[in-house]
Amino acid sequence: MDNLRQQFIAFSVEAEVLKFGQFVTKAGRNSPYFFNAGLFHDGATLGKLAQFYAQTLLDSGIEFDMLFGPAYKGITLASATAVALAAKGRDTSFAYNRKEAKDHGEGGTIVGAGLKGRVVIIDDVISAGTSVRESVQMIRAAGAEPAAVLIALDRMERAGRDGVLSPLSAVQEVSQTYGIPVISIANLADLFTYLSADPAMAQHKDAVAAYRAQYGVAE
Repeated sequence: MDNLRQQFIAFSVEAEVLKFGQFVTKAGRNSPYFFNAGLFHDGATLGKLAQFYAQTLLDSGIEFDMLFGPAYKGITLASATAVALAAKGRDTSFAYNRKEAKDHGEGGTIVGAGLKGRVVIIDDVISAGTSVRESVQMIRAAGAEPAAVLIALDRMERAGRDGVLSPLSAVQEVSQTYGIPVISIANLADLFTYLSADPAMAQHKDAVAAYRAQYGVAE
């Protein structure tokens, strides 16, 4: 595989971070697949994951000055991506937030570099968009500007509240609401391409296709 997106899907399956079966999502939907970036929990897989984040960001052409990782998963992702970017010749500062303000020492909720310039928010996925909203608020409150959101997997799934489906996905809603691009290493279309190309994964293709037909948005 010479396609970065397909390489990422294969890597996630091999690391058992992307699994197939029957799973209930945060939205209460029965999904035939589940992606949990928290399972990239050893040095080798986290290092490789960071390479995917870094290369995707560089390939996007987005102009940025620093990275921000929303607590909690974003903390590891932003710091690891900063290391990977440095290895590629782009030394970039990063920051992250605490869930609760510290009232001693340096105090405050932001740890790391001061928020300034164009900031890329790094997270694993976007579900309800809560962490993005909080991140955008913190970045703008500091006088900086959110430049983009970078995530691992875009489920390309219609958002929904109180049982009513939106015509937009959570990713599309975030992009529209805040006027910033959302970049993903891979998305549901890439996953479907992977399943279609690998005979060993064919058993999951129909289930993913049915789920996509029910909840998916256009590319």
